[in-house]
Parts: sequence; C-alpha cells; structure tokens
Amino acid sequence: MTSQLSPELYRVIDANLNRLKEGIRVVEDILRYKDNNKAIASKLKLLRHKSQIKETIELLKYRDSINDVLRKTTKSELDRVDINDIIIANLKRAQESSRVLEELYKLSNAEYSENFKQIRYELYTIEKDIFW
Repeated sequence: MTSQLSPELYRVIDANLNRLKEGIRVVEDILRYKDNNKAIASKLKLLRHKSQIKETIELLKYRDSINDVLRKTTKSELDRVDINDIIIANLKRAQESSRVLEELYKLSNAEYSENFKQIRYELYTIEKDIFW
C-alpha cells in the first residue's frame, strides 16, 4: 500500500469496503431469492466482485471493530417498515461507502478511485431500475 495514507485512513478504507460489499449483498440476495430477479441480482453480483482491492488482506491489520465508537446499533437502524426500506437503506449504504472510497483513493490510487466512482454510478442506476 502507498505511504500517502495514514493507518487511520486504512481503517476507514477497510470499514467502507466491508460496508460496500455488505450493502450490495443484502440487496442482491433479496432480488435473487425473494424476487427471482436474475438480471439485477447478476448486476449486483458483478458490482460486489468489482468492489475490491489487491491489498484487502493487508487492511486487516488496521481493523479495530472492537473499539469502534459507533458500534452500538442506533434506533434508526432498527426502523424498517417493509422490504423496500431494507433495500433502500442498503443501496444508500453502498453508494455512500463507494463515495468514501472514491474520495480517499484520490490521495493514492487514481485507478481505484475511478473504479469506486463507477460502482457508485452503477448503484444509482440499479436503484432506479428496482423502483421505477
């Protein structure tokens, strides 16, 4: 990994890579198993596979989930009315995470930054495809 990022920023990257893939996976599984929507589930699966970097294993040394200051679940995270709320929350989580990754990698790896930007825009399109 490049030396332009501090250990704390690698922790941010690790958390957002996980958040991005987890958000995509939740929506992918709902569309795959509940809705039998092969087309969108396949797009999401491809995006999830695109949501990685070569240095994933190296990031583990910066992970500190035990001491995460916002680890506790907030009330708003438990407020879901229906399956659409879950889909929306997870798409937003993935979009926001891809934006964080895009911005941070502008400091050290333009190729990664562009990849996460493309993922974010694909997620915007998928969101519209699901609900429109």
